[in-house]
Amino acid sequence: MNIFTPDADDHDEEDNFEHFKVVADPGQAPLRVDKFLIDRIPQLSRSRISAASKSGNVIVNGVSVKQNYRVKPNDSVSLVFTHPKREIDLIPQDIPLDIVYEDDYLLVINKPANFVVHPGHGNYSGTLVNALLHHFGKLPKNQKSETAYPGLVHRIDKDTTGLLVIAKQEETLTNLAAQFFDRTTARYYYALVWGDVAEDEGTIVGNIGRSHHDRKQMTVYPNGEEGKHAVTHYKVLERLGYVTLIRCKLDTGRTHQIRVHLKHIGHNLFGDERYAGNKILKGTTFTKYKQFVENCFQILPRQALHAKTLGFTHPVTQKWMEFECDLPEDMVEVLEKWRTYVKSKAINS
Repeated sequence: MNIFTPDADDHDEEDNFEHFKVVADPGQAPLRVDKFLIDRIPQLSRSRISAASKSGNVIVNGVSVKQNYRVKPNDSVSLVFTHPKREIDLIPQDIPLDIVYEDDYLLVINKPANFVVHPGHGNYSGTLVNALLHHFGKLPKNQKSETAYPGLVHRIDKDTTGLLVIAKQEETLTNLAAQFFDRTTARYYYALVWGDVAEDEGTIVGNIGRSHHDRKQMTVYPNGEEGKHAVTHYKVLERLGYVTLIRCKLDTGRTHQIRVHLKHIGHNLFGDERYAGNKILKGTTFTKYKQFVENCFQILPRQALHAKTLGFTHPVTQKWMEFECDLPEDMVEVLEKWRTYVKSKAINS
């Protein structure tokens, strides 16, 4: 959403248009308002948010604040300007959905690769939200954030495959959002990573925030000076020489969490272009091996990450529900290639 695109300004200075609003979580730790906004508006630079603070365009609980104001739990933070914001029209589009489960209150889908969850910069149509609006008409919106999209409880990256739950009623959305916030859901991902992971299982703890060097990337701040608390548990499922298949369990749901945490411990996701997993990080650079890895990248031109299991308590029946979906064909094919490679190497050694 191009929320700061300059428009012809023919309004009086007293006229203000709200471009962005979000209510801080009840568990929000004290955080400078500029850092708070940087975390939530990734398309804007630090300098532009700082300029907005200095010019009085940041409003907290109805009062203009400077950039060193510390956001507290339940604070209502807004950015207001004298020019109206450009809106993205949410247009219903007839896009097929792989529905795993559906009732009157919610549905669970298996998202394919190369499918953006909601409209944003460069992807204003052809998203999951456009598809949902076509199939189900009006969907509820999270009232705590004006940037929330209809029905979305959580999201996964464009090129990550797997399970998502969608709310069809406002009460359902509120209930499921609380479950995700309280960490009472179960989310398991299968990931193929570079390297032979030393421990059979482990836990990665490290705050995740936007990188100062590349606004499109997230990074780990291990000392907790920035970012949001994040916890990822992992368990080795299969060792394949230069790569390892692992299962990850999320306690938190930060942007790019698995991708960033695994890179942080030296095990980048196989094929992950944004986090340098699309290079030969383990093994030789001899022609035969190099060609093998490049063939794998062609089969799987994305990060090898799949949201395999999703569990939650049904907001109405109060019954525990758990869903699983098979690995996508591209991951299955690449895993088979690695298994064959490992076997042939063992025979020839």
